[in-house]
Amino acid sequence: MKSITIRDVKVFVTAPHGINLVVVKVETSEPELFGYGCATFTWRYKAVVTAVEEYLRPFLIGRSVHDIEDIWQSMMGSSYWRNGPVLNNALSGVDEALWDIKGKLAGMPVYSLLGGKAREGIALYRHADGNSIEEVEEKIHKYMEEGFRYIRVHMGTYGGNFDGSIQKMQHPENAPAGAYYQTRTYMQSVIRLFDRVRTDIGWNLEIMHDIHERLSLADTLAFTKEMEQFKPFFIEDALRPDQMTYFKYLREQTTVPLAMGELFTNPLEWKTLIQNQWIDFIRCHLSDIGGITPAKKLAAFAEAYQVRTAWHGPNDLSPIGMAAQMHLDLNCSNFGIQEFAGFNEAEEEVFPGCPQVRNGYAYLNDTPGIGVGFDEKAAKKYPAVENVDYSWMFSRLEDGTAVRP
Repeated sequence: MKSITIRDVKVFVTAPHGINLVVVKVETSEPELFGYGCATFTWRYKAVVTAVEEYLRPFLIGRSVHDIEDIWQSMMGSSYWRNGPVLNNALSGVDEALWDIKGKLAGMPVYSLLGGKAREGIALYRHADGNSIEEVEEKIHKYMEEGFRYIRVHMGTYGGNFDGSIQKMQHPENAPAGAYYQTRTYMQSVIRLFDRVRTDIGWNLEIMHDIHERLSLADTLAFTKEMEQFKPFFIEDALRPDQMTYFKYLREQTTVPLAMGELFTNPLEWKTLIQNQWIDFIRCHLSDIGGITPAKKLAAFAEAYQVRTAWHGPNDLSPIGMAAQMHLDLNCSNFGIQEFAGFNEAEEEVFPGCPQVRNGYAYLNDTPGIGVGFDEKAAKKYPAVENVDYSWMFSRLEDGTAVRP
């Protein structure tokens, strides 16, 4: 095998959707051979850029592009303390770029390197949000007309921002700004929403909901049991990562399928959940766990326990990152569903080769590698944005207590 080494590693930040996306480019000793990977940690993107440029780049130059496994293990261990979102995203950018290169060398899309297709198309779910039940139903109808059969429904950005729209809250004096919510109001609103959706739209639709870790342990159990009547496809993020053992009680007392893992960065967070079959879907964000290399192992581990994949697919994920997930979706026999936020025209300009969506399914273009490129010139038209409004991240209870989103 011809020796091909890493010549340089570059990092780009672009915001074609008003959200900062981090892209890593690995250049090789072959002038026309390079790969791209997603390292997007939107809320701390500068830290990821620094990690790649200052720490990973010097380590990587001169290494063989063929040795993905050794490079990943070495990058993971080289900081001694590991499994955090900043370093994992930095690893992911390099890892995905190396898989992109590997596919180009083989003349195959990444899913072929992993063993080929288990299906022809990738079933997607979309989000239907709104400030009222009517707004949510309007979006559901729109997605159904486009062919989507799986839709996540919620109101007011995961139950926040209800202040003044559903029930006036009473805050203490000098309460700080934030996305306020009242637990009972949130729970009751979701029950009403699901009841209306099933009554107005019917049962020929798979619907799901994201609690976003906003409830107490007792309220989570009561809420999921009440949701059973609507037969959701799954309930997502019912608990925080530090409350994993409580999933045992949820599994024992509710029939609602459970999805978890959006915030996971450490294998210890998902190992016990999967081994005990306390969840039905693993929901990790691929770049937050370190890229394709750990994700393919996680998918295989989950398959042994009949847990299906439902990788996190928000709009703070580059099309390269989305395509990387979709290669796993095509290959893994335990694929469940893929979250999808869609691409706008600017993203398709910056990232040529975006997956195509038809009638609720996504299709890759079968180009060797990951299949999504990066137009470095076009990316400059959409520079990084500062002072982005992400007030929904600052969730608060009615009395002003800060809680995690």
